[in-house]
Amino acid sequence: MSAFLLSVHVLAAILTIGPVAVTASMFPRFARLALDKPTDPRRGAVVRVLHRITRNYAVIGALVPVFGLATGASIGVLGDAWLIVSIVLTAGAGAMLIAVVLPGQRRTLRCLDVGAEPEDLARVAPRLGMHAGFFNLLWAIVVVLMIYRPGSTTGVGL
Repeated sequence: MSAFLLSVHVLAAILTIGPVAVTASMFPRFARLALDKPTDPRRGAVVRVLHRITRNYAVIGALVPVFGLATGASIGVLGDAWLIVSIVLTAGAGAMLIAVVLPGQRRTLRCLDVGAEPEDLARVAPRLGMHAGFFNLLWAIVVVLMIYRPGSTTGVGL
């Protein structure tokens, strides 16, 4: 059963967190392009699709920690430090996505809809990229911890 849970956990991470990481990273660039030429409906459409993908896959991505906890329980590592740190970082990444990345994307879409001033938007886009980068960094650290598992006896460590 552990192998099944681990397989579902890894597949869920790849198929849900991967797209969120990519679309959150692409959003700022395409938002700047759309804001530079707000009369081009295609540019706005791209930004809306990126936001929709980020939002929808984030919801589905909730399966990743659920199956991760089930996997950890089945192999008896829930008390290991590497897993506790991973859980904290995962919670941080989720909070960052819900509280910062997605609201920033929604604000940008509202700016596109109402035709905000370029100066206002020039302040928003760099922060979007920074927040997406921090979100992705948290996930990269979690992946390293999941593979390296410091203190484990699997022989994977350095």
